[in-house]
Amino acid sequence: MNAVRCILFNFLFYCVWTPLICIGLMPSLIMPRPFPVAVARFYLDGVYYLEKYVLGLDYEIRGIEHRPTDGEAYLVAAKHQSAYETTKLLRLFGDPTIILKRELLWLPLFGWFLQRMEVIALDRGNRNAALASLYKGAKKMKADKRPIVIFPQGTRVAVDATTTEKPYKSGIIKLYSEVGLPILPVALNSGVYWPRNSFWKRPGKVIFEFMPMIPAGLPADEVLKSLETQIEAASRRLVEEGRKAIGV
Repeated sequence: MNAVRCILFNFLFYCVWTPLICIGLMPSLIMPRPFPVAVARFYLDGVYYLEKYVLGLDYEIRGIEHRPTDGEAYLVAAKHQSAYETTKLLRLFGDPTIILKRELLWLPLFGWFLQRMEVIALDRGNRNAALASLYKGAKKMKADKRPIVIFPQGTRVAVDATTTEKPYKSGIIKLYSEVGLPILPVALNSGVYWPRNSFWKRPGKVIFEFMPMIPAGLPADEVLKSLETQIEAASRRLVEEGRKAIGV
């Protein structure tokens, strides 16, 4: 039964819903930014309902009291285990920007919508240029009072991968020190249900856990260590909880 659900979901997601929105609502790209943002919300809401009613996959937020109110700028340092959490950013953080690799902007249609969402795109082949664009984009988002999402390990990480294999990178701390924003650490267990680079998904409930904010202005080394310790411990706990829930 789950195999049928996965096949149906992937067909609807890749062959129906995504091309329908990207092509059918392409005119919004030439309109003021609120229009493509509304299209993105509509698209991602549709993805959520496909996940919930076709895959049987939903989510829960814990520690919501730690998240600042809308209209505030802060850094979101989130664990990254699958594509699942990237489709929930507008639901979780209002109108965030996300730090991603520049190549994603070159994707036809999808990349064009990303550009209109005003993401911070980095040229990972040029370190100095990447840092300059990172700081410039982050300062603009701070002025616009928008959250900035960054994945500290820089890529999707398998649920059992260690920080020795996939270490936390210094980019989050350089950004923290340069821009002067607090950090909201976020743990999750999405990889239990939606493994990275996998066609097959599992039904269940992904947990997002928001932890207490790390205030701006603390020593960089202490912040990176605290961030890694908190996120890793909470994510391991959530992964175990998820595995027990589905019996794997």
